[in-house]
Amino acid sequence: MPQSTPPTGRASASPLPSMPATSARNWRDYALLVALACCWSSTYPLAKLALDTIPPVTFISARSLIAAAFLFAILWMRGVRIPTDAKAWKLFATQQLINSTFPFLIITWSQLYVPAANTVVLASTTPIFAFLITSLITRHEPATLLKLLGAILGLADTIVIVGLDALRGFGSEIVAEIAILLATISFACATIFGLRLSEYDPMVVAAGSLLFGGLVLLPPSLIIDQPWTLHPTPTAITATIVMGIVSSALGLMLFYMCLGRLGTLTTNAQGYLRIPIGVGLSVLLLGESVPSNLALGLVLVMAGVAAMTVPTERLKRR
Repeated sequence: MPQSTPPTGRASASPLPSMPATSARNWRDYALLVALACCWSSTYPLAKLALDTIPPVTFISARSLIAAAFLFAILWMRGVRIPTDAKAWKLFATQQLINSTFPFLIITWSQLYVPAANTVVLASTTPIFAFLITSLITRHEPATLLKLLGAILGLADTIVIVGLDALRGFGSEIVAEIAILLATISFACATIFGLRLSEYDPMVVAAGSLLFGGLVLLPPSLIIDQPWTLHPTPTAITATIVMGIVSSALGLMLFYMCLGRLGTLTTNAQGYLRIPIGVGLSVLLLGESVPSNLALGLVLVMAGVAAMTVPTERLKRR
């Protein structure tokens, strides 16, 4: 018989927990960061394969529910039970809204007016907003100038990889561009708010959040897309299932593990790792060409990620 989990504590009523000492971090923690980047980098090529025959709302709802079912099955086998109290589900719902539902809907609308390259550049400002919020408002972990430099280098990497042409035309669709920035601020807030869930099992948080997100979009999917009338290809169905398990289920679980072990600023560094990894996956899965400026972009992203992840104490010892 599955056993209930021990009390998770009143995380919602407590301040943001302090970050673990950087000296206690080891290679396994950073391996989790790379694994998270790999999981979330698969989002673009898999979504492109699925969206050919599955509408966006139905696709997002389906992948969320598949991911939730996958995690619930594992939790059942582990003997872990999802919390049933209202406070826990309020946390799950809030986290899902600011980390997925709201920003993704905003970005989807904005992409009707803003080119993809511009969207990538604007969305890559999340680590910078996370730095500003951390240093000026929450102050729950050290926000060093080295980490700010890392965030700026990562943004430069994004511009190099997508091309300098992405900088042209900014301001022509100012409302949509501001909307994308609001979405990135929401992402930054989600990484900080996610610390309130650190007392819960990361798999529990991921399962609860994904279930809420999938159920919220299910009614619009049934009304707008009428899924029973769709004819998705086997490739689209496979991509949806793989994305639900790899990108959504495993990715979100790794995200909360990284938050607890590395903190918000370092966890945000995976956003820059996703760019070269995502390009590589697109080349492998979709047959896209390798950008000529990818090598320079890789140098910048490694420098930026290193600046955001290397513990300050180690630099002082040298």
